[in-house]
Amino acid sequence: MEKLFIIKIGGNVLDNEVALQAFLKDFASINERKILIHGGGKIATRLGEQLGIESRYINGRRITDAATLDLVTMVYGGLVNKQIVAQLQSLNCNALGVTGADGNMLKARKRPVKDIDYGYVGDITSEGVNKTLLASLLNQNIVPVFAPLTHADGKVLNTNADTIASVLAVGLSNHFDVRLIFCFEKKGVLKDINNLDSVIHHLPKSVYEDLLPQKIFADGILPKLENAYAAIDAGVKEVLIGEAGDLIKNTGPKTAGTLITK
Repeated sequence: MEKLFIIKIGGNVLDNEVALQAFLKDFASINERKILIHGGGKIATRLGEQLGIESRYINGRRITDAATLDLVTMVYGGLVNKQIVAQLQSLNCNALGVTGADGNMLKARKRPVKDIDYGYVGDITSEGVNKTLLASLLNQNIVPVFAPLTHADGKVLNTNADTIASVLAVGLSNHFDVRLIFCFEKKGVLKDINNLDSVIHHLPKSVYEDLLPQKIFADGILPKLENAYAAIDAGVKEVLIGEAGDLIKNTGPKTAGTLITK
């Protein structure tokens, strides 16, 4: 099977023009099939403050009321997505900016209310991935760039970008040899949040489960880890969490950052 890199970018990299340009240059230089998924939460929070829309989080996940849904649709699907696509085109990377609604690429359902009402948030499974359309785009050397938005029942839904990356990896693993890479500003998963060099280079699920009760993981890394193990449990061979500047290294045989395995 052909290699496919599914790469998620987020964190402070999106908010740093120089770091983002360097990352996109590296991303564009990858010769294999590739998909990019981006976040943009910090940009949405900043613009929300200017518009008087308060951002609320529980367990590292944004609560999406009606006003916040309008905000993230504009920021994720418009501002951030199209800026990334334009930069990739300037680097001779034929990118196509999409949400889950475009081409019905990612079908979701509104998250049911249990202990917490997350609002207009979408949950997706690998069955919701339009594998045929995505494979067709990839085989035409078109690079999908996903904003973290899905849809259900005529509504756009805010959906965690890490989750989208994980679900895409699972959904396409029967068509391609997938490596899922989460890129952000840290070198990897840290054992001590105050020590940037305390990278856990290998984090099998058993070790993660032993460390979880110690509450050493910051809220922001938990969704990445949850989605990494969801992908591994569903058949994706390997997941990497690492620094955006190490992208090229992390597409090769000798990787940096944190390797996630069973």
